[in-house]
Amino acid sequence: MTSSSSIQILSPHQTLQIKTVKMSHTKVIVYCFVMVSLSISLIILGIVLYLICKKRPVESEESLPIKRCARAYTLTDIDAATDGFNHRRIVGQGRLGTVYAAVLEEQVAAVKRIHPRLVLSNAGFGFSTVIKSLSLAQHPHVVSIIGFSEAPGERIIVMDFVGMVSLDFYLHQNPDGVSLLDWSHRLRIAAGAARGLEYLHEGMAPNIVHGCIKASNILIDAKFCARVCDYGLSFLAPQERKGLIGYVDDEYWSNEGCGPCKESDVYGFGVVLLEILSGRVSEEGLLVKWALPLIKEMKFSELLDPRQGFPSDVKPLVRMAKVASSCVGNSRKSRPSIGQVATILNSLEMELRV
Repeated sequence: MTSSSSIQILSPHQTLQIKTVKMSHTKVIVYCFVMVSLSISLIILGIVLYLICKKRPVESEESLPIKRCARAYTLTDIDAATDGFNHRRIVGQGRLGTVYAAVLEEQVAAVKRIHPRLVLSNAGFGFSTVIKSLSLAQHPHVVSIIGFSEAPGERIIVMDFVGMVSLDFYLHQNPDGVSLLDWSHRLRIAAGAARGLEYLHEGMAPNIVHGCIKASNILIDAKFCARVCDYGLSFLAPQERKGLIGYVDDEYWSNEGCGPCKESDVYGFGVVLLEILSGRVSEEGLLVKWALPLIKEMKFSELLDPRQGFPSDVKPLVRMAKVASSCVGNSRKSRPSIGQVATILNSLEMELRV
């Protein structure tokens, strides 16, 4: 008799099929477990990275100075800050405008009010765009632009107040300037101004061409630190010759020269060096014609400012004179860059300190 509970015996082929199904099922479970684990890990990693990036600043204030764009002021703000452009607040006047001492937000500032005729001739120019770009320049030897204002017939630039005492004033106007600006101070001022101009030419992107380097555009603060001002403003007076003759090269006025450039800035700086050395004013180019032969013939007793007396060590001044000669005596293609000039003057300043 055959029992109803008889055991069915599987063939080898059927056994292999069952084992294969079981192995496939195990692989599926392992695969799913790995994928779930990986997904969870990625989610956790994403959350951690989000929290880290949210808390971490892009750059610390200590490692990267913040460059703030110039602020727009209303004409009412400027009017109140200068007591209605009171003539008693005037601290300077130049070819571009009149400078007033102002108080804005409890801080003393210098307000340059552009001459109305220059405003009218540049009515359609992007004044605010240019000033905002220039305001990004921040350097110990550059006067910072902190704000501006524009209204019908008005263009105003707000700057740091340095004291508004210029190198021109010390050299040519102040009776006490001779005693205050001895040879060591003059060399320090020359080196500082070179560093400021070097920053504008090579440290800013895009580079800034000053356009009118002269002694009156180099301010001297209370610590006798040189600060370059009025940079990049040539667009306000592109055809204005007053105040420029003697401080720019002949190519400046030619069609090929195309106006201000780095090379014309270097020429102007060379003229400033000659003023520092000789104590003479530019005289619309006559200073260069007088000084170059003296430098070439090594007649430094005739070149150097007689009010200061001949220095015990004349070598640093001889080197400065040769730098000035290379700036004004060569064509644009042969002139040194302001970076090269600054390197030499910096080394002279360091030697003087030692």
